[in-house]
Amino acid sequence: MNTLAFTLFLAIVGLTLVITYFASKKTKTTSDFYTADSSLTGFQNGLAIAGDYMSAASFLGIAGMIALSGFDGFFYSIGFLVAYLVVLYLVAEPLRNLGKYTMADMIAARFNNKTVRGVAALNTISISIFYMIAQLVGAGALIKLLLGIDYVYAVLIVGTLMTVYVVFGGMTATSWVQIVKAVLLMFGTLIISLIVFAKFDFSVMKMFTEMKSATPLGEGFLNPGNKFKNPLDTISLNLALVLGTAGLPHILIRFFTVKDAITARKSVVYATWIIGAFYVMTIFLGFGAAAFVGYDKIVAANAAGNMAAPLLAQALGGDFLFAFVSAVAFATILAVVAGLVLSAASAFAHDFYSHIVRRGQATEKEQMVAAKFASVGVAVLSIILALFAQKMNVAFLVALAFAVAASANLPVLLFTIFWKRFNTAGAVTGMIVGLASSLILVAISPNVWSPEAGVAILVGKPLFSLTNPGIVSIPLGFLGAYLGTVLSSKKADAKKFDEILVKANTGIQR
Repeated sequence: MNTLAFTLFLAIVGLTLVITYFASKKTKTTSDFYTADSSLTGFQNGLAIAGDYMSAASFLGIAGMIALSGFDGFFYSIGFLVAYLVVLYLVAEPLRNLGKYTMADMIAARFNNKTVRGVAALNTISISIFYMIAQLVGAGALIKLLLGIDYVYAVLIVGTLMTVYVVFGGMTATSWVQIVKAVLLMFGTLIISLIVFAKFDFSVMKMFTEMKSATPLGEGFLNPGNKFKNPLDTISLNLALVLGTAGLPHILIRFFTVKDAITARKSVVYATWIIGAFYVMTIFLGFGAAAFVGYDKIVAANAAGNMAAPLLAQALGGDFLFAFVSAVAFATILAVVAGLVLSAASAFAHDFYSHIVRRGQATEKEQMVAAKFASVGVAVLSIILALFAQKMNVAFLVALAFAVAASANLPVLLFTIFWKRFNTAGAVTGMIVGLASSLILVAISPNVWSPEAGVAILVGKPLFSLTNPGIVSIPLGFLGAYLGTVLSSKKADAKKFDEILVKANTGIQR
């Protein structure tokens, strides 16, 4: 066991528990629990969004993906960053103006229908669990490497902590844990990037030149095609990454933590600058790991490359930097999983329990109890599923969650705001088709099936050849929403659409 790393781990956990303790004193109402009473400033929420978004996939997964696959790994950095343009220009302000606590609130502002709200809640819970699996896989690999704790116990530790944050501190605790984590992660990544850049004499040309001979891929390291042999797979991945963020529930609920749509837009601008700087630095993390740690050592620590960044820190700065970076990575995972648990719990308590089971008659106390029980349930299910995904790269797992979000949520969100003819049947059909198609395609893809034992979860020939379903499932989501609308005999309420259009763009009630 690395004593220094363990000490820093305890310090991080202690700090987050102190934040949770003070937040619990302020979490008295459902508004406090779901949205921190919309009290965050634009800059604070921008930091929290960045902290929520720069996940284990970003820090651990992308560094390992670039180190092992070269150029193909950088697709993740580009896609994650460009995605915020979609969020900024199409989703942020309308969501804040129309919604209250959850994504389903926004859709229900136009379609006040129990089925629509129920399916939207199901999508939120499904996507949150999918995304959480990736974070727990990263946590398990990290703690196993540092502390020598078995993967199963490591996942259980993180699962317990994330549940504590949400159950006791709600959105206030989650937000401040994410803010602290964002600051620590940016600082740690900057330090490593500067050391790596110094090793190449602060010359970009020298860095790229030396990377041509630094890995087993040779000159191919700087060219696409090392991981994604099929061009359709590359297109599918990038579609999922660019469009998926605008459908991620744990990101969307962050726009309810500010007072108005103007502040929500400012949040996105701040977050985009912070995230942009971080993803530029992932190049240095990946290149540095490939050059100064080496392919064999990265794969020996974790076959998927998830430990490339901590190993790079150890190679460059010894045990202290290794311990610090590992502790920051742990904080990264804790912050993100807390946000995911909260989004799923909010969907269950606010959308399903309060509006469907109790028909809007649930008291605040009943909603809070339901949300806390849902938090425990989501955590348990995610932990069980994470135990089967131990060998998969976390950036890759998150890309699958992005595909599900882009397929199931984005079509309905956009049509709700921009299509006058869109109706209840279209909303329900679009969400179900998008969710079902993406999950089915993942289930029959090479991620789950492989003829070679040990490569995927099950042994067998995959029925769907692409590793990311986005190129098929995203159009199916839009098609389902379109056909559900045009084939339905029920016509849309034109007056309601006009009302929604005004409110979405101005926040003014007609």
